[in-house]
Amino acid sequence: QVQLVESGGGLVQTGGSLRLSCSASVRISDNYAMDWFRQSPEKEREFVAAISRSGSMTDYADSVKGRFTISRDISKNTVYLQMNSLKPEDTAVYYCAASRLPLPILSSSMDYWGQGTQVTVSS
Repeated sequence: QVQLVESGGGLVQTGGSLRLSCSASVRISDNYAMDWFRQSPEKEREFVAAISRSGSMTDYADSVKGRFTISRDISKNTVYLQMNSLKPEDTAVYYCAASRLPLPILSSSMDYWGQGTQVTVSS
């Protein structure tokens, strides 16, 4: 069983930045690809970013490319999502997820989920 705990959410103005963290209870390096998803009341849960098990590959949703960066610290078993140039449409609950697949982008491919952290971007 893998436990994931997100932190770092909050309220920020348009154009601001936030860094989300996801701490895993197990070793993630070479074992789990780590993803970020988000969900707002009006939308289904959507893929945001992923980093592969090896850490050598990343993938992003088109809506966040150039603004968000996913990274990890394997010594801390922690994954980060640096979010810059935030927009009101980025407002959502952000979820961290883990998968044994190489670089998944579908929520159905994820094996474990965190509880989520709220990000609110004011206009």
